[in-house]
Amino acid sequence: MPLFALDESLYFPPVHLAEPDGLLAMGGDLSVERLLLAYRSGIFPWYSEPPILWWCPNPRFVLFPSEFKVKKSLKPLLNRNAFDFTINRAFEKVIEHCKTVPRPGQDGTWIREEVVRAYTQLHQLGYAHSAEVWKDGQLVGGLYGVRLGKVFFGESMFSLVSNASKYAFTKYVQQLVAEDVQLIDCQVYTEYLESFGARMIDGQEFQALLKKWI
Repeated sequence: MPLFALDESLYFPPVHLAEPDGLLAMGGDLSVERLLLAYRSGIFPWYSEPPILWWCPNPRFVLFPSEFKVKKSLKPLLNRNAFDFTINRAFEKVIEHCKTVPRPGQDGTWIREEVVRAYTQLHQLGYAHSAEVWKDGQLVGGLYGVRLGKVFFGESMFSLVSNASKYAFTKYVQQLVAEDVQLIDCQVYTEYLESFGARMIDGQEFQALLKKWI
């Protein structure tokens, strides 16, 4: 089946038409309107070179906050507040670090300058959020993603010192629980996130949960 090519119209093909690997469409842009439509539809951009590629994997890798597993090795750090934790204090710094510092299990990052600009705009409009951890006043770890309703779509995280990203993720999930967020979209499988309790669910179930919680 030929890959669907997007034009300037604000439209995505039905998600059930995605390829077996989750690839749904190519082209389009990273405008706020298109990105919000994508996330509400369970679609996300992921590409290393133009054109933009849009994905909707089935099954979907997600984390239910109620199933989150706090790592034993992290508990002593949490108990003594080993890092300072903040939310939305340094979004642009977080995404820039995510651009340059590979995530666990990856050789590089996919984040291009146009991605930085697009998600910074989403942040300025209140849709994209960051969580940061600091040590001695220096940013040492964090993550960012998109929040719509009771769903958080995780995008990327980084760590400059041991356990910093784990600490940021754990503290942020605890904050999301306090804010009644019901679902964290992890997009594609990683052993790293599986260790926190993330698991695969059927694509139709994922779509139903989006309709329920956004």
